[in-house]
Amino acid sequence: MPPLSAIVKPTTTNHQGILTISTGPTSDNRWLHAISLALTMAVIWFLLSGHTEPLILGLGAASILSITWLALRMDLIDREGHPIHLTFRAPMFWVWLGWEIVKSNLQVMKIILYPKLPISPRMFRVPVSQKTDIGRVLYANSITLTPGTISLRVNEHDIEVHALTQAGEDGLKDGKMDRLVTNVEGEQ
Repeated sequence: MPPLSAIVKPTTTNHQGILTISTGPTSDNRWLHAISLALTMAVIWFLLSGHTEPLILGLGAASILSITWLALRMDLIDREGHPIHLTFRAPMFWVWLGWEIVKSNLQVMKIILYPKLPISPRMFRVPVSQKTDIGRVLYANSITLTPGTISLRVNEHDIEVHALTQAGEDGLKDGKMDRLVTNVEGEQ
């Protein structure tokens, strides 16, 4: 049997002297994230199933509530596991990234169709200004999604990147993608 300290979370005393279980500094946000997770699962479930019969809707709701309760119980719902704080800043970034992907696809297509065009494969590092793991992962994935570049290694201070051309390196070193991802991340 595990020790009691592994089962019971640390306790604190409230202003009335009553002992309460502490779930950390973001316990209020956990409920917001849990509700958001449940609503997201409900929308996805309904869109994928399309059922409107009361029994099926009830079973779907029971499944969603069970999964949300288990996720809360297992302490899996947090700012990075369900990043609702990115919801409103991300759409403009995705539009910008989509356009960058189209432009890069055209550049790579030119290189493939016209082999005389110069390629100069290179590895380099780009600094990161993101403060959270999710911000750094978003930046690294955005680099990899852009054709002609791929993220090789991510750490707290920089990302190692392979680029097919000098233009790919220049496009990352100008810092625009880094600034946009930092804006989406929203951390100060």
